[in-house]
Amino acid sequence: MKEHIEKFIRYLEVEKGVSSHTVRAYRKDLEEFSQSVKAGPDRIDMIDVRGFVADQIHRGLNKVTVSRRLSSIRSFFKYLHREGYITSNPAKLVSNPKIPRLLPRFLSVDDAFCLLEKPEGMGFLPARDKAVLELLYSSGLRVSELSGLNIDDINIKESLVKIRGKGRKERIVPVGSKAIDAAKTYMIERILLKGKDRALFLNRSGTRLTDRGVRRIVVKYAKALAMSGRIGPHTLRHSFASHLLQDGADLRVIQELLGHSSLSTTQKYTHLDITHLMDIYDKAHPFSRNDENVKIKKPNRRGKNV
Repeated sequence: MKEHIEKFIRYLEVEKGVSSHTVRAYRKDLEEFSQSVKAGPDRIDMIDVRGFVADQIHRGLNKVTVSRRLSSIRSFFKYLHREGYITSNPAKLVSNPKIPRLLPRFLSVDDAFCLLEKPEGMGFLPARDKAVLELLYSSGLRVSELSGLNIDDINIKESLVKIRGKGRKERIVPVGSKAIDAAKTYMIERILLKGKDRALFLNRSGTRLTDRGVRRIVVKYAKALAMSGRIGPHTLRHSFASHLLQDGADLRVIQELLGHSSLSTTQKYTHLDITHLMDIYDKAHPFSRNDENVKIKKPNRRGKNV
């Protein structure tokens, strides 16, 4: 099994061009499966795969994690079947565990602005942190997309940035004026650091800022503002999309900006926006509140309020 997993991993890296983070996830999922079934790919059937899924759920793993592992296994056997190593895909007809549909968390406009303004002071780190936060919110980037940016990917003059998304798909997205100003300030500090790496965002050692480093920046300032719940880079991406939708942006435009291959992925923000509107309704409309103190004046027969 180990040999086949390594061939599949090489296929992902060379032919599919997936990110290192995705490769690690696939490897971890498949190694977990291999240790569980302890058999060669040609001896594994649908019952084995179902048993693995059931065991994962029985052990108390999150259903999202189990579903992701099943997806990894399905892709692995699909590759082996296409390459002729096995005669059929034993995971093809195994159903994913039912997952409750959770709406993505997003910040209010005020909270987003507070977060973006939190980095204070002079020097490389405050300038970098502010540019990171501004660009995440201004352009709705994934954390891997932001950490993967190089200096020549951002066009300060035209206010554009070139993104390499999932599967090495490239897209050009606009950058807001506040993010451009933050990037200009940061670039001055970056030059003073004399980092030789081509990466746009550097750590204090002068090498590329990692995904984990970006997450630490976001979490650091969210905690400083005592924001409740789990706040991370993806929260700013969700906030970017949600705020565009609330202000009337077309769903197709948001899809292009986010780099979603399918419109159905972007449509979750319509549900989120409806939830937002319902919250406003519940807080503002007197008929929505179960409050005995709310009294509606009724007109009498002469048309006067009593």
